[in-house]
Amino acid sequence: MAAEKIVHTIPTRGYFYVMTAAILWAVSGTSGKYLFQHGLTPYDVVQLRLTMSTPILAIVLLIRRPHLLKIEASDIFYFAVLGIVGMGMVQFTYFYAISKIKVAAAILLEYLAPAFIALYSILFARERLSCLTLTALAGAIMGCYLVVGAYSLDLLAMNKMGILGGLGAAVSFAWYSVHGERGMRKYHPWTVFFYALLFATLLWNTLHPPFRSFQGHKTPFMWLLIVYIALFGTLIPFGLYFEGINLIRSTRASIVATLEPITAGFVSFFFLGEKLEPLQILGGVLVIFSIILLQLKKEYDPKTPALIRAEREPS
Repeated sequence: MAAEKIVHTIPTRGYFYVMTAAILWAVSGTSGKYLFQHGLTPYDVVQLRLTMSTPILAIVLLIRRPHLLKIEASDIFYFAVLGIVGMGMVQFTYFYAISKIKVAAAILLEYLAPAFIALYSILFARERLSCLTLTALAGAIMGCYLVVGAYSLDLLAMNKMGILGGLGAAVSFAWYSVHGERGMRKYHPWTVFFYALLFATLLWNTLHPPFRSFQGHKTPFMWLLIVYIALFGTLIPFGLYFEGINLIRSTRASIVATLEPITAGFVSFFFLGEKLEPLQILGGVLVIFSIILLQLKKEYDPKTPALIRAEREPS
């Protein structure tokens, strides 16, 4: 009976983790746009968020769960690649796109990631996606298209580097999700997250002069946004997202995370004065409908690594 109960409760918890992460990311993206409008560069924001969040997570793990910092030497290369190609790139390309083009367009491009994950699953992972999952995927992508107002954007007239940055964010986000899931077959989600974060921090303190972004004048409000991005826009949501992937897998997690543009639309309305149009609201309904479809799907394999680990370890 206990195992049966876990089978039904774990997916719901996974969805909640990813939804919360999406909301926190949305506020972080809007905060980043404000910082760009007041003199900071994408290099500065990425270096600040990584350099501030990594030691905080290290201290928390050392105090509360030091065993999670232990990894095998043979896995260092895996974590280095995950941190550099995944964690480091998805953060930079996303903020780079926001700095070059409209926030709505950048979010739209990043949230093509579920399509890349589905393509990967079909071509390389030999998975057959169900009709329900494909329907949810299509609804989420269409919902994102509408909610960010992409129907009114002239893509050909947009900044080409911004478009490439947004596409790069989609690819790196998809790659990060799939390969992060692989690491969690062996390690706890917080272990995978910490070492990905660590190597991403090393990357951006190598490509960008170490701690350079901490220099220069910043108002108290700008520092408040920076701290928010480091903690509630990086540390907490990425940890929640990894936990979510571990429970509901990368394809579903990526679709659920499309709540981010919905939240970003509301935050941008109050913070940056952007208005939601009727078609954007319709897009939000489509995304929510897609999430409901995923929640209704109860085909959860009891032999997956995530569930086996949940049955073995107390929560």
